[in-house]
Amino acid sequence: MDRFIVGTGRCGSTLLSQMMAQHEQTLSIFEFFTGLDITRRFAQEPVDGAAFSALISRENPIVTMVVRRGYEVPEITYPFDKPGARYRRDDGLPWILVSTLPDMTDEPDALFDETMAFAAGLPKQQVSAHYRQLFDWWARRMGRQHWIERSGSSIDYLGGLHEHFPGARFVHIHRDGHEAALSMREHAPYRLAVSLLFQLPPEGMSLDELGKLDPQGPPDPDDLVSRILASEPPVEYFGKYWTQEVENGARARAAMRDGQYMEVSFEELIADPQPVLGSIAGFFELGDGGGWLDRAAALVRGVPPARFDTLPPDERRRLAEACRPGMELLGR
Repeated sequence: MDRFIVGTGRCGSTLLSQMMAQHEQTLSIFEFFTGLDITRRFAQEPVDGAAFSALISRENPIVTMVVRRGYEVPEITYPFDKPGARYRRDDGLPWILVSTLPDMTDEPDALFDETMAFAAGLPKQQVSAHYRQLFDWWARRMGRQHWIERSGSSIDYLGGLHEHFPGARFVHIHRDGHEAALSMREHAPYRLAVSLLFQLPPEGMSLDELGKLDPQGPPDPDDLVSRILASEPPVEYFGKYWTQEVENGARARAAMRDGQYMEVSFEELIADPQPVLGSIAGFFELGDGGGWLDRAAALVRGVPPARFDTLPPDERRRLAEACRPGMELLGR
């Protein structure tokens, strides 16, 4: 069975995937799809192993722009400062080294080389077959029986996931839209990506087009990227983006069969994690995980501080208006 956790940005999906990683039979695959070139990640035509390995190993310019300007992002877990690490903060980091492989092993460079060799050797086939074979290989390599993939903002492209994995099961974790949007504004990669989305048409820029926004050489504090990262962009950008994600997910959900889709509230997960996690494990048919529920529940660090009520009235009004359609779709 193919298993996915999906959600908007900053919805609690990272915590949920960390919790599921406590299950001894499960490999939790972090942040695989979101950073791939959106013009190629769900290609319809078959691709060979060389093209597939190139797709998953390209840098993501948003990450490069943020890291080379000195911003710390908890989800970027590549050990830049570890002695012997292959990449430094000014380098273009291959996408699967941003979070995916460092969350599997303490030696991500070595696993990267193994992964590239495996991917390059795959035959010409549909990209979904490449993904499934890679995920299965990672699970075996890590001594696990099955995998769950989770990427930030994946509800936005739930339709693509469902098209390429038509028999998969999906758990959608969602959070109050106002708080998710405000958390995105405080998160450097989202602050940059969402701001560019609303300032620079057209939507759906390729990695090559994004990369042209950041010329080589030392970052200029007066360039567009630096100014966005140092700013507090309009709050409605993030509310609109959150709503768009929820709306795209709702359209994709309508095409699914009964039993493929489950919704989970972040607030309920935090308040009483074990029953929620038990329901997810049953939905995913995971089986016994070696006392994992206690370990998973111990990862909860309390409810994040609420931000919405502290906003000035005008900002609060604009954010509420932007989030309203998404909140209604989720029944919040």
